[in-house]
Amino acid sequence: QVQLVESGGDLVQAGGSLRLSCATSGFVFSLADMGWYRQAPGKERELVARITRYGYTIYADSVKGRFTISRDNAKNTLYLQMKSLNPEDTAVYHCNTVRREYPWGQGTQVTVSS
Repeated sequence: QVQLVESGGDLVQAGGSLRLSCATSGFVFSLADMGWYRQAPGKERELVARITRYGYTIYADSVKGRFTISRDNAKNTLYLQMKSLNPEDTAVYHCNTVRREYPWGQGTQVTVSS
């Protein structure tokens, strides 16, 4: 059974930083191309960062230069380091494969106050 468990979200002030984690199980994490997604109220879920099995990273323009995605294959865990946060980053953040193959976890709430 696949599990995706996100954590690390919090309420922060604009300009602040957070590090999100996604603990995974039930599939071969090291072979998966993974992504961080976010969904703001009233908006569709969007892919903001992705990392291939080889460690190649791609970012949405809205987060480029501020967010860093990484992975620890030994721990089956995906990370998202976020800095220079602004209120537009407020959303529930989820992880999944880039093909969205598995059931979504509960996500982790990031709220950025101005």
